[in-house]
Amino acid sequence: MTTMGYPSTGVRWGSAQARGVLAATVCGSGMAMLDGTVVNVALPRIGAEFGASVTGLQWVLDGYLLALASLILVAGSLGDRYGRRRMFELGVVWFGLASVLCGLAPTTGVLVAARVLQGVGGALLTPGSLAILQSAFAHDDRARAIGAWSGLGGVATAVGPLVGGLLIQAWSWRLAFLINVPVAFLCVYLCRRYVPESRDTTMTGRPELTGTVLCAVGLAGITGALVEGPARGMGDPVVLVALVLGVLGLAGFCVLQARERNPLVPPDLFANRTFTVANLLTFLLYAALGGVMMLMVMQLQVSLHYPPVLAGLAGLPITVIMLLLSAQSGKLAQRIGPRLQLIVGPILVGVGMLMLRWAVPGASYLTGVLPGVVVFGLGLLCAVAPVTATVLAAAPDRHAGVASGVNNAVARTGSLLAVAVLPAAAGITGEKYSDPTALTAGWQMALLMCAIAAVAGGVIAFFIDNKVLGQPSSPAVVEDSPHPGDCLHCGVEGPPTHVHPRRPSIVD
Repeated sequence: MTTMGYPSTGVRWGSAQARGVLAATVCGSGMAMLDGTVVNVALPRIGAEFGASVTGLQWVLDGYLLALASLILVAGSLGDRYGRRRMFELGVVWFGLASVLCGLAPTTGVLVAARVLQGVGGALLTPGSLAILQSAFAHDDRARAIGAWSGLGGVATAVGPLVGGLLIQAWSWRLAFLINVPVAFLCVYLCRRYVPESRDTTMTGRPELTGTVLCAVGLAGITGALVEGPARGMGDPVVLVALVLGVLGLAGFCVLQARERNPLVPPDLFANRTFTVANLLTFLLYAALGGVMMLMVMQLQVSLHYPPVLAGLAGLPITVIMLLLSAQSGKLAQRIGPRLQLIVGPILVGVGMLMLRWAVPGASYLTGVLPGVVVFGLGLLCAVAPVTATVLAAAPDRHAGVASGVNNAVARTGSLLAVAVLPAAAGITGEKYSDPTALTAGWQMALLMCAIAAVAGGVIAFFIDNKVLGQPSSPAVVEDSPHPGDCLHCGVEGPPTHVHPRRPSIVD
C-alpha cells in the first residue's frame, strides 16, 4: 500500500507490528550504544594483549568516531532518499560484519581498520531508528513510540557496562564485539517482518558526496596529526602531510557548502546566533564527556584495580539519573526557557569532573568516585535535553532534519578531537597508561582540562535566546518533531539525530 505523507493510518500503538517496529529500532540503536560503552571498558585488556601504546588505543576509539562523524549527515539523507528501512538494515548488517572483524583482529592495526568500518555501519544505522519511528507510526502514537524507544535505549545503555564487563571477564574483550552478531541477525529479522519501508518523495538529484569526502578527509587529517604528533613529532613528514590535508579538506568543505545550491550543511543555519552557540556548547560538553569517559575506566582498572565489570558499572549513576529525569528536565526548559539550565548544567559537569580527581589509588568508590559521578550526571541532566531542543528550535523548519544531524556530528567531533588531544596534553604517552602513578597524574590533569571546557560551555550559554523554545512557527514541527519532554532518555554518547518536520513521504 502506498500513501502520501506520514500516514495517519500508520502503525498503531499496542499492535504486534508496533512492538516489532519498536524492538527492531531498539536492537539497532542499542547495539551501537552497547558497543561504545564496551570498548571503553575493554581498552586496558586490548592494550595488554597487543602491547599497544596510548596512540594505538586512541585510534581504536577515534577510528570509529571519525567514520561516524564524517558520514552521519549524508547517511540520514540516504535513508530519506533510498528507503529508511533499507539503509537501516544495511547499517545493521555492515556493523555486524565489522564487529566480526573486530573480534578476530590479530593486531592493533587490523582492529583500528575494523573499527573504521564499524563506524561506517554506525553512521548508516544511527539516524535510521528515529527516522523509522517518525515515518512508520500513526501521528497520534508517534510521540509515545519515540518516548518508549528513548526509554528502552536508556535501559540498554544502563545494562551495557554490566554486560560488557561480564563478557570481557568471562573470556576476552573479543566476545564484547562478537556478541553484536546475533543482535544484528535479530534486528534484520524484525525489520523484515514488521518495519514498513518509507522514503521522501521530494528528494531529487544525487546525494552530496563531494562534501562528505572533503569532510572525512579534513577530520581524518586533523585527527591523524593530533594523535600521531606527540609520538612522531610535529615536524615528522607524516604528521605534516596529515595536517595539511586536514586543513585543506575542511577549508574545501566550507567553500563547497557556501557555493552549493543544496549544501549538506546550509551556511544560513549558522546565521542564527542561538543555533551557533548551542552547537559550540555541544562541542565543548561532549569533548569533555568523551575525554573523561575514555580515561575513567582506565584509571579505575589500572590505578584502582577494579575488574572490568565494576569499572563499567562505576558510571552507572549517570545513566540512571538521565533515564529517570531527562523528561522532567526537557519539560522544565520548555516552561522557563533553556538558558538557565544550559548555564548551570555544564558548570555542574565541570564541578563533577573536579570531584573525580579524588579517584586515586586507595580511594573507595563511595568517597572517591560516586560523589563526582553523581554531580557529573546532574550536570548532564540539566544540559542535554535542553541543548538538543534549542538547536532544533533555532533552525528554520525546512532545515530541522539537517540541524539535528549537524548537532549529532558536532557532538561526535568533540569526542573525536578530545580523544585525539587529551592523553598527550595530560602527559599520558607511550605506555604510561599501564603505570598507576603516571596514569593518575595524567588523569587529574585531564579532568582539569575537561572541567575548563565544560565550564566554558556554560559561560557561552549566556548568549542563547531564552525564548527559543516558544511556540514554533510551523504546525508541522509541533505535530511531528519530538519536544524536549519526549526525550525520556537523552543520549550520553550523542544527541538524537535525524529529526524532521512533516514532509511528503511514500510508505510501501
